Amino acid sequence: MDITKTLQELKARPGFAEHVGMTLVHNGVVRAWSRKDHAPVSAVRVRHDEARMRAICREMEQRPGIFAILAEACEGLLKPGDDLLFLVVAGDIRENVKAVFAELLDRIKSEAVIKQEYHEA
Repeated sequence: MDITKTLQELKARPGFAEHVGMTLVHNGVVRAWSRKDHAPVSAVRVRHDEARMRAICREMEQRPGIFAILAEACEGLLKPGDDLLFLVVAGDIRENVKAVFAELLDRIKSEAVIKQEYHEA
């Protein structure tokens, strides 16, 4: 996802200026260490359930104050520093946007993205 281009396209949507006061962006990258035990990670194999990810986004777009949600996950064998997950939540006020953003991130990570870490030998 090209964040600059994506934000420009989002801002060009009808109703954006009337309904959006905050846009939050998440750019998750592959860490060089495991969250579980901080062991060195050489690569991560990532798969995602596109239909589930879209369903979560559409469900959460129905929340009060939310104008649009965009999500994109990278797949394949990724190395530390590679982009992994992009999320964009646009809405009216920070209380609405932050709450949805946090839940969206947690749900997509737990329900739609599968990662397998490869550790250095």
